[in-house]
Amino acid sequence: MTNVVSTLSGRKPSVEWETPQELFDLLHAEFGFTLDPCATPENAKCPRYFTRDQDGLAQNWAGERVFLNPPYGSEAPRWVEKAVTECRTAGTLVVCLIVPRTDTRWWHEHCAHAAEIRLLKGRVRFRNPGNPADRPQDPSAVVVFDPDAPPGRPTRLTFWDWQVKAGRGR
Repeated sequence: MTNVVSTLSGRKPSVEWETPQELFDLLHAEFGFTLDPCATPENAKCPRYFTRDQDGLAQNWAGERVFLNPPYGSEAPRWVEKAVTECRTAGTLVVCLIVPRTDTRWWHEHCAHAAEIRLLKGRVRFRNPGNPADRPQDPSAVVVFDPDAPPGRPTRLTFWDWQVKAGRGR
């Protein structure tokens, strides 16, 4: 679907979408995040964050508890690969909020190493001030890379109605 605002204004659609605060708060209460590596000063969810100019992919995440809502589109696989690497080599907990692209090679190569995958009920209404007419077109998943998960344990798959947990039941 074409981004109407971008088409009319001649701007390229943004791939940066801010996580709804209610969803972040639920995950933060559970995981205690310390780093948001894909942020702007306006949408950062943690006191410590990296902007596009700081390039979170090039930074060390060791010792952090990472909340990762990567830019959507072709950049997402690189961010998920970084999450796996940081979990394996630096013992970093990384919780990703991503589109579950189960038809792609990168999903199976990287998300197969997750401790848990939560398929979210409904569509998450992300904020994107540059694209106010946009509506969610894709489902979302929370993918947890936990260095404390027992090796060889199968990935736990759950269906998560986060809106009920946030008190916004449907």
